[in-house]
Amino acid sequence: MDLDVITEMMDRLAESDPSTWADRTSVEALQRQLARFEAFVTKATGEFDAWGDWGLDDAGSAVMWLATKCRMPKAQARRQLHRARHLRRLPECATAWSAGDISGAHVDRIASLRRDATEEALDRDEALLVDQARSLRYDVFVRTTAYWEQLADPNGAEAHYEKLHARREVYLVNSFQGMWLGKMTLDPISGAVVSDELDRIRQELFEADWAAAREDLGRDPTPGELSRTPVQRRADALVEMATRSRSATSEGRRSAPLFSVLVDYPTLHGRICELAQGTVIPPGSLLPWLHRAYIERVVFGPDRRVEVSATARLFTGATRRAIELRDRECTHPFCDIPAASCQVDHITPYAVGGPTTQENGRLLCGAHNRLRNQRPPPGG
Repeated sequence: MDLDVITEMMDRLAESDPSTWADRTSVEALQRQLARFEAFVTKATGEFDAWGDWGLDDAGSAVMWLATKCRMPKAQARRQLHRARHLRRLPECATAWSAGDISGAHVDRIASLRRDATEEALDRDEALLVDQARSLRYDVFVRTTAYWEQLADPNGAEAHYEKLHARREVYLVNSFQGMWLGKMTLDPISGAVVSDELDRIRQELFEADWAAAREDLGRDPTPGELSRTPVQRRADALVEMATRSRSATSEGRRSAPLFSVLVDYPTLHGRICELAQGTVIPPGSLLPWLHRAYIERVVFGPDRRVEVSATARLFTGATRRAIELRDRECTHPFCDIPAASCQVDHITPYAVGGPTTQENGRLLCGAHNRLRNQRPPPGG
């Protein structure tokens, strides 16, 4: 195909009204064609790098040529050439990307799995990983590849987590006009401990702000009418955490779980070892926490029913916990709000005889829970 033909087609597309392409079907198709075009450009640029045509301009490298001639950030140029080189060893990825089935991000993720310890397994399982990339939402796909990586190189996964843990650091310094500046880097488990408690207190402060504004206004307030911004509430929640810690006695009973980790029997239904937020962690990372952990037994049956060691009539306590662990996030197909920020409600409304059971309960974020009676979900 001549470049003039491509240019003419792009000119015609650019001259069209974008609003005529604003429906769901068109946007999905456009994104698919964008992936195909990006795949072709990446391959062509990779051949340009390999053939060395950039040297005719006395450029020091293909990266420098792209940065100069195409006004491309060097990091972007390196990433494109990096993908092109990996595609030569990932034929399934190359085919799927050229078809628009996956994106460059999927290629990057699969390419990142290759190292000496995983090379043979990656060559064997590339088609399997690409099939997962075709069907899963990207964050779920990343979680899946993390499990694959653990199984392909368990020692490497443990060593990688140890490196993450070693990078933990917190800076808090007094600055201009007495203000305090900080930076925090925590490993996945420690970060979940801090984040969950910070979010819990932040939600308490939000509810207090909302109640105060509603009392003052005589109606439900808008977010802009609350006394604090979200970042101010988060800052106040951090101070409240420190205040409560200071007032707690060293002999006092430890609170309920600081973080939740889901673990199954790998010989039965496949390996699961991840935080409730979805971050996959190696089993060895749990060892320092086990001596102070509360162990909660939750058994998933073949029908996805969750059997727990306690029951409750309403969606509270053990019943709510079971639904949270089963659904993990808002069940609306276009939402990923985590369980901690969701509501549990009946699928068949309680008012028309719907039972308060795990089978009739589901997680929905506040927005989608309010919308559920107004219209069915997409595909519903």
